[in-house]
Amino acid sequence: MAERHQVIIAGGGPVGVGMAVELGLRGIDCVVVGRHEEPHHLPKGQNLTQRTLEHFYFWGIVDQLRNARLMPMGYPIGGVTAYGNMMSEHWYAPKGREAVRNFYFEANDRLPQYQTEAVLRERLKDLPSVTTLFGWTVETVEQDANGVTVTIGETEEASRKGGQYEWAGFVEADEDTTRPGTVAGTKRVLEADYVVACDGARSTVRQQIGIDRGGSDFDQKMLLAVFRSKELHEAFERFPNGTTYRALHPDLKGYWMFFGRVDVGETWFFHAPVPLDTTAENYDFQGLLNRAAGFEFKADFDHVGFWDLRVAVADKYRVNRVFIAGDAAHSHPPYGGFGLNNGLEDIVNLGWKLAANLEGWGGDALLDSYSEERRPVFWETGEDFIARGIDRDAEFLARYSPDKDLEEFKTAWKELEEVGGRRTMTYEPNYPGSSVVMGPDGAVCSAHGSHTYEARPGHHLPPQELSSGRKMAAELGMGFTLLAFGADDAAVQSIESAAQLLKVPFKVIRDTQDGGREKYDAKLVLVRPDQYVVWSGDSAPDDATSVLKKVTGQV
Repeated sequence: MAERHQVIIAGGGPVGVGMAVELGLRGIDCVVVGRHEEPHHLPKGQNLTQRTLEHFYFWGIVDQLRNARLMPMGYPIGGVTAYGNMMSEHWYAPKGREAVRNFYFEANDRLPQYQTEAVLRERLKDLPSVTTLFGWTVETVEQDANGVTVTIGETEEASRKGGQYEWAGFVEADEDTTRPGTVAGTKRVLEADYVVACDGARSTVRQQIGIDRGGSDFDQKMLLAVFRSKELHEAFERFPNGTTYRALHPDLKGYWMFFGRVDVGETWFFHAPVPLDTTAENYDFQGLLNRAAGFEFKADFDHVGFWDLRVAVADKYRVNRVFIAGDAAHSHPPYGGFGLNNGLEDIVNLGWKLAANLEGWGGDALLDSYSEERRPVFWETGEDFIARGIDRDAEFLARYSPDKDLEEFKTAWKELEEVGGRRTMTYEPNYPGSSVVMGPDGAVCSAHGSHTYEARPGHHLPPQELSSGRKMAAELGMGFTLLAFGADDAAVQSIESAAQLLKVPFKVIRDTQDGGREKYDAKLVLVRPDQYVVWSGDSAPDDATSVLKKVTGQV
């Protein structure tokens, strides 16, 4: 007899578990099928953006997440870029995500992914509609017009040298590494209305439903090393306090040699390009660390592995009743901290839409909008922000050198720093071209944007305080929220009545249009459950029912 749920989530990492939290808070009956019984203790997915911390706020665990960090509370998260090696006289500490802090409800933070995952798993214990099956893996997926049937097998953790490691979806290329097998004969059958695959870059579900992926492949093998060295920490005291240190060497074609802190004082991870035939036994990794650092020091290695430098984005994120998210949908090098953050944004975008559909007030067009909104964002993230960034660094290194023309180099080096700062300001995922947003004609969904306090359809709602002193985030509802700031009561009633007619969960927040709220540049702002604006104006729309139908996919 098959076990029945509303949603099956394939994958027990932070994206899959986050999906379960999102659905569980909405009362959706879901089950998480995860290969590993415990998170793998390797440092990846550490750089969490302000937007990601917003998710944890709305999930009710932002304080628990911050308390799980390994670095001291308040320790700076910024980084340093140096020419050649980290002892170079040519270096800069660019502005990071602090430049956009005021446009989000929460500040960013930094901690290893296994700490993040542990906080999410603990949250599941308070959600009675969520079932967890850790130590199981999806084997087959079949769907028809009535639902999805999934066969799962219980896993056995195969012995492996150093443990299996995935960074942004790319599995290390260690020949001794194997995937956990399944125990012969130990099977279960699950049925559901929908499946969400969060099962990594080698997603079994994605392969079975026939979704291809494409993107830039640099044909470059990269090292990941995890090591301990107090000596390196002491040497880096020459810089402002920070967590990441990258060296741009002219011989490396724009590929970084990159140190990252796991804690403050001793533990590090390190990325660098290595020859394609490199193995754990035939290469001088200590020498490579010395080259990147610019001096000789002693490192005690905890892990050595490899990954392939490429960007891969799925052709689509949905096939009928099956959706893909996180690394199953998109994967890339760990440049810029885009991977886990985008994976969590995927499931927040999809979660409320699945709940709306299952509750009867969200149409199938709302589910289609998930791929329509999220895929263009990550395609541009991978190609324009990551791949283009590698190419830009390569072009700089090929053209400029302090040995050839010092003044010309200094001018170009300053411009490179400024380009990095501009990238932070212009990375602003938005969906004004979505079929479920009342955006302007000709608009598109894009990773390119700008940060402003204006309430723009298709863009994230910027924070403002209410006249009561309460934060806006504390008042937003789980469904749609109408912000009415100095608005006419009849206009509010028009929109509220349309929501009631369509059975859309709806909340109104009334206040004056001052105290910073005038910056929204609209008296009426309609916000959907993932804190994105879908419509704004100073008076009610001519047909409020048509607007509500469009933004809930009931057309």
